Amino acid sequence: MTLARTWAVALNGAEGHLVDVEADQSDQTPDFRIIGLADKALGEAVQRVNNACANSGSPLPRRRLTVNLSPAALPKHGSGFDVAIAVAALATEGALDGAAVARTVHLGELGLDGRLRPTPGVLPAVRAAVRAGLRRVVVPHANGEEARLVTDAEIHAAGSLAEVLALHGADVAVPDIEPVRAPPSPVIDSGEDIDLGDVVGQSEAVEALVVAAVGGHHLLMSGPPGAGKTMLARRLPTILPDLDDDAALAVASIASLAGARVTRLSHTPPFVAPHHSASVAALVGGGSRVVRPGAIVRASEGVLFLDEAGEFPASALDALRQPLESGRIDIHRAGVSASFPARFQMILATNPCPCGDYGVRGGDCRCAPMAIRRYLGKLSGPLLDRVDIELHLTRVSHAHRSASTSALTSKAARIRVEQARERAARRLRDTPWRRNADVPGTWLRGGPVAPEPIVRRPLDAALHRGALTLRGYDRVLRVAWSLADLDGRERLSVDDVGRALYLKRGLVA
Repeated sequence: MTLARTWAVALNGAEGHLVDVEADQSDQTPDFRIIGLADKALGEAVQRVNNACANSGSPLPRRRLTVNLSPAALPKHGSGFDVAIAVAALATEGALDGAAVARTVHLGELGLDGRLRPTPGVLPAVRAAVRAGLRRVVVPHANGEEARLVTDAEIHAAGSLAEVLALHGADVAVPDIEPVRAPPSPVIDSGEDIDLGDVVGQSEAVEALVVAAVGGHHLLMSGPPGAGKTMLARRLPTILPDLDDDAALAVASIASLAGARVTRLSHTPPFVAPHHSASVAALVGGGSRVVRPGAIVRASEGVLFLDEAGEFPASALDALRQPLESGRIDIHRAGVSASFPARFQMILATNPCPCGDYGVRGGDCRCAPMAIRRYLGKLSGPLLDRVDIELHLTRVSHAHRSASTSALTSKAARIRVEQARERAARRLRDTPWRRNADVPGTWLRGGPVAPEPIVRRPLDAALHRGALTLRGYDRVLRVAWSLADLDGRERLSVDDVGRALYLKRGLVA
């Protein structure tokens, strides 16, 4: 047998594409070549595969070997093709079960000693293989737990190349060597069990946070230092419903692409808070040869919190405008492009000025007017137009909660959010949407739940006098529906629209 084939997966953004790995053996001058638009790391697989095969007791044949990665026009990068190349090359000798090799996907990097080393992106690669109809997948031992999160795949976690060859029927001794293990995941312990009930003196802000959680609305909080902006934002995930299995798997796939160690499926929405010195590439993703996901991609299905938003570069903030509308981010570089999901809920927090005391009772702001305008100008009009709820917080005047009032805990708030989302899901059951933030404005204004003229009159008046754009009009409608869902109403009322207008820039009907 001089021709053999197996399968690997090429990752392009969050999507995986099946790659046919063909190996051909001929009687020409001994050589080993890889063709099919491989990058430098993949081109170096020639030496890794050669040494790994020799040190595993199965040296490559001393003939000309040509390995083709098809489709040839698809860019391929990284060292995750090593195992597939080695298996296909050795299968040309006829020592392996060609049928078993041809129906198996091989993922992983080879060390010179023949051990399989972990590679990022194994989870989305396995998901892509299963979608393409190939369920038998070989992965490195260190990626075994991650790959088994795809329950309908037949996963073989191997520690060495000899173990893979034995799986395919080769007569080879499997050495008793320690498999390469993944580096330990960092343990982040905040040292506290956060709860919405910890928030003191910001009842209106807490209620606005619940409204934002119900509909998945974007939120801007402005106020002086110590008003509780960060405290509120970090408690948003505690009142959000758990992710379903598909969403949790998508979040785990993004974490795998980012190089994180994934060992279990978490149903808690992710919370990503990049530092205000983050660049555009750090926020949206990028890279010269391999495009890596940025903060907005890692926050997909969860919360992106931009603390000190006025300190972020204006270009970085404006780069969020397109993904906020589409729910995806398309990154284009010279010779490479990638698409990632970016369906996140954005929370912005900013001070009123660089020192934080502008307009604050008892404060002493010494910022120049130009400095204040420049600081607040980082949040451009088009970006603010995509924000559903704008809150201005003041400092808390009482440090202790009154005994006559009871704080809204995360557990109680989460029950309210889940009940309101169930009402929204019933209303939207014949549509592809489930959250109010996802519903397009054309359907809200002209669909079966379009508000009566008397209900939308305040909105029409605000649009007529230029206080709202049409995008803002639709966003106010979405917030109004979240308020109606919280109160258990099947139709919008004038009160819902008025409260939603007030939450949007404090507009009064």
